[in-house]
Amino acid sequence: MLNSSVIEIYTDGACSGNPGTGGFGIVMKYKEQRKELAYGFKLTTNNRMELIAVIVALESLKKENSDVIVYSDSKYVIDAINLGWVYNWVKKDFKDKANADLWKRFLVVHKKHHIKFMWVKGHASNKENNRCDELAVAASKSTHLLIDEGYEISRKRI
Repeated sequence: MLNSSVIEIYTDGACSGNPGTGGFGIVMKYKEQRKELAYGFKLTTNNRMELIAVIVALESLKKENSDVIVYSDSKYVIDAINLGWVYNWVKKDFKDKANADLWKRFLVVHKKHHIKFMWVKGHASNKENNRCDELAVAASKSTHLLIDEGYEISRKRI
């Protein structure tokens, strides 16, 4: 049984093509409250959408030092955090690492809370993860797509 003061966050990213149009979906639950967020982008990657979903969810928390469980079907995100890869990337100043802009943004918000990261199997029986997928896909097909500036800048360097 979860502590009733824990905030549950479910996230998912989607991309049509990789790179391509993308989106992310978030479901946040706290006690009896529920909040859903989704945004779409003109050109991005799936990994960026998976990671930015986690970041946006954490940035939207109103109170610092919250107890949080983040559920994601992204091995890229979960393993980078739980296996400590991101901290090794910091030591090397993210040399030759994709999405450094987002990982740096993540590290800032991550320090503000007590977070446990849990991997869930995508497109399986997890109701909230499936809802995040629906939100992400719908956002990626929206007519009001945002520009993923970090991705655009990284493309220009190549």
